[in-house]
Amino acid sequence: MDSKNIDRLWPHIHWLIVLAQQGSFTSAARRLAVSKAAMSQRMAELERAAGVPLILRTTRSVRLTDAGQRLVEDTRDAYARIAHSFADVRDLSDVPAGLLRITAPVAFSRQQLVARLPEFLRRYPKIRVELDMRDSLVSLASEGFDLALRHVESPPDTDVARVLCRTRTLLVASPAYLAAQGTPQEPAQLVEHWHLHYPRQQGAAHWVFERVDSRRRGKQVTVPVQPRFVANNSEVLRDMACAGLGIALLPNFSAQHAVRQGGLVEILPQWRPVGTFGRTIFALRPYTHRTPRNVRVLLDYLLEAFADGFDADSASAS
Repeated sequence: MDSKNIDRLWPHIHWLIVLAQQGSFTSAARRLAVSKAAMSQRMAELERAAGVPLILRTTRSVRLTDAGQRLVEDTRDAYARIAHSFADVRDLSDVPAGLLRITAPVAFSRQQLVARLPEFLRRYPKIRVELDMRDSLVSLASEGFDLALRHVESPPDTDVARVLCRTRTLLVASPAYLAAQGTPQEPAQLVEHWHLHYPRQQGAAHWVFERVDSRRRGKQVTVPVQPRFVANNSEVLRDMACAGLGIALLPNFSAQHAVRQGGLVEILPQWRPVGTFGRTIFALRPYTHRTPRNVRVLLDYLLEAFADGFDADSASAS
């Protein structure tokens, strides 16, 4: 094959690399912002030019042949260097610009992140933001995200992590519920109440608490719960608690507004919930030899925007 025809295939090979990362035509097409049909057509063209099958297609998955895998492994680093070089050149501009792809949990995005993004976009008008709201952890490099915000106990060691802010988990209920059912004074009394539960652990549902008092720290109490309502979204649980349907464990970024407005009351403040939610919001970025300028300015902005955490606005914060 002459060099002119090979040059024509450079984009095809890049698309094959993305397909290998994503594992499906649908995900790869979404990552490249093209149609699935265009993705399939370009891969077919590449296979015809190569003269050997590169992709094994089934009804459920896509994987590469040995030839396809070898082509990806031999060219992947070169394309990564091209991307890094282009980012270096783009950063020579005085004004940060370009697309930023962010992934963050659904409830945190809706309740905290989205409210802070308009000021960032006004400050940097040449930056575009694509926000993917999901609670599942993803591979930043393979999915093409520039930054991830994660509410976890500890960050994955595959990415560069910065602490955005600390969080607390609050045990809350509405004043109306407590007036009708009574306010528990000890964790053991929670078994007599209605529970609104976030399903984290396997097996029987339970809540774990430890004393806040430093002299008694380390003593833990496990309370079995029989949830009246279960949801894997803290915003939904907050709304159910505000409706008077039971007691909920919520991260303070979900509970803060309702507590401040009097719709929820923190109970058992002398006990700290353990294990339901993380105690830190992390900002994660992929390992690279340099951080693109638009990522740097976003990270700096978020560190400033979340510097005070969430307890400053909570009337019941201890």
